[in-house]
Amino acid sequence: MKRLLLSLLLAAPALAQPLPAPVPTAFTMPAAQQLEGTSLRRYAAAEADQGVAVDERHFYAIDNSAIGKYRRDTGALVARWASPRGGLVAHINSCTALDGTLVCANSNYPAIPMGSSVERIDTATMLPAESHSLGLMDEGSLVWLVPQPQGWLAGFAHYDRADGKGGVGYKDARYGNVVRLDAQFRRTGGWLFPEAVLARMKPHAASGGALGPDGLLYVLGHDRPELYVLAQPLMGPVLVHVATIAIEAPGQAFAFVPGSRDIMAISREAQQVVQISLPPVALAPVAGLARPFPPGR
Repeated sequence: MKRLLLSLLLAAPALAQPLPAPVPTAFTMPAAQQLEGTSLRRYAAAEADQGVAVDERHFYAIDNSAIGKYRRDTGALVARWASPRGGLVAHINSCTALDGTLVCANSNYPAIPMGSSVERIDTATMLPAESHSLGLMDEGSLVWLVPQPQGWLAGFAHYDRADGKGGVGYKDARYGNVVRLDAQFRRTGGWLFPEAVLARMKPHAASGGALGPDGLLYVLGHDRPELYVLAQPLMGPVLVHVATIAIEAPGQAFAFVPGSRDIMAISREAQQVVQISLPPVALAPVAGLARPFPPGR
């Protein structure tokens, strides 16, 4: 028996040595590309205060409660819709052209609690076609909508203005966020903005958002003449800042010209709509960290 025990002990493998503790490596997000757009053309538009939408033949200059329809080839005013001042629609933040309608993000800014609705305007008649009230949402004030195959990307704003307009004391501009909604406007996901982008937009939020032909999300703040290009992170809740593009349009809502990398944006002070060509944005620097969004409708 002693010989058997000795044989077993000699045959037993040596005790496993403990593995060394892993040494965490420091992570640094690749720096955002710094690019510049080129202004191509300017159009006079009295309603160019909140933003602009565009389709194949027309652009639509947007004010708080009025929208002007203009020909893209000549810049001539074709039609106008307006809600009575102080009426049911008080603060249209942006619109996007989709299937013969303008899908508009409306809010009760600067009133609190924040309330929002989605308003559709028929582009042929320039008359209201449909309204969907979102009511009070913890996400904030609805400022823009981007069509997605099964719903929407929606931008929501919070504010920390010195005059207190439109904000709540317990949520400042850092709480502005992007939410994924289904076709019935129910939340299915969402993301935070990167800190570097929030710092540039404060005390306001992303006033305009649109999906580029490259599948990246382009956003404009309230008053800085620069676009922030964002990608969907492969992991985590924070969007990835891919590039910043300097443009001659100080903030607000904008839209991509169909079939191109041109955008139309506004100059509030000049009451103009500006067509701007954007340079290509490389996704390679953030490969393995981020990906494009699904193509829009």
